Amino acid sequence: MFSGMKKPDIAVIGDGGWGTTLAVLLFKKGFNVCLWSAFADYAAYLDKKRVNTKFLPGVRIPDGIDITSDIRAAVSGKDIIVIAVPSQYLRGVLNKLKKSGYPRKAVYLSVTKGIEIATLKRMSQVIKEELGNVNTAVLSGPTIAWEIAKGIPAAAVIASRSIATRKRLQEIFMTDRFRIYTNNDVTGVELGGSLKNVIAIGCGISDGLGFGTNTKAALLTRGLAEITRLGKAMGGRPTTFSGISGLGDLVTTCVSTHSRNRFVGEQIGKGKSLGQIKSQMVMVAEGVPTAKSAYELSRKYKVEMPIAKEVYSVLYKNKSPVQAVKDLMTREKKEE
Repeated sequence: MFSGMKKPDIAVIGDGGWGTTLAVLLFKKGFNVCLWSAFADYAAYLDKKRVNTKFLPGVRIPDGIDITSDIRAAVSGKDIIVIAVPSQYLRGVLNKLKKSGYPRKAVYLSVTKGIEIATLKRMSQVIKEELGNVNTAVLSGPTIAWEIAKGIPAAAVIASRSIATRKRLQEIFMTDRFRIYTNNDVTGVELGGSLKNVIAIGCGISDGLGFGTNTKAALLTRGLAEITRLGKAMGGRPTTFSGISGLGDLVTTCVSTHSRNRFVGEQIGKGKSLGQIKSQMVMVAEGVPTAKSAYELSRKYKVEMPIAKEVYSVLYKNKSPVQAVKDLMTREKKEE
């Protein structure tokens, strides 16, 4: 998988909070790391200031990390390519990568949590569709970037169908403050990490409306049931959704004050429009496009997802959050 026994050289594609965090973590473990930014002016700013003030303020980027907006230079000779760009921009970035002469023997690790709206494909599927039969893996879990960057203990999952790939990546990414588990259920891990963002928007709406802990607990548990139903229909293992990349990530995203998706929901619950909220945000809330994808997937696979459906209706059909709650609460009586 890697040339000889040398330490792998690593490129991180995407200068958001999570990409920057992983670049710093890997560099501190002794790897050669290059961080790629889509914008030349911001790459130059990062290279000079060594603090990602937009996406990860307060965390220094070590001088030894190369920073560039030249994607060919970023990936040239690299053994591992960490993909950390927003889901709806992934295909465009991969097209740039393809034209630049990408390393075909590298491992491509997606750390993006989303589903492409146009195709309803997971990120690892998009990577293979654009780059061919490259070695892919995914990293997911309850990973608020700021907390990982500050060394606060956390756990995540690396999934790959290749046992050698996932074990090697586990060794590379694991630290005494960042525990990595492995899994071969790529579908389940990706879907858990993506769909939880939709439920988090629902929990945020609940917060914005002034509801309590009981409401959030109901949304969390019934949201997990929805995610598991769809995940199983799409080929994921039900047990994956009760693990780190399922329930673990869901809880974090639904309760954390650092969660962008919960924040979006909270602002909607307080009466702001989606347009107003997005215009004031620097970072992407993946749950917004994923709500549309989740709605379409539930229809495609004929899976009942009432919470996801109501979140979609609030975001894209201008449905009143209060009416959405009422419609959820007055649905037909059921057994759990």
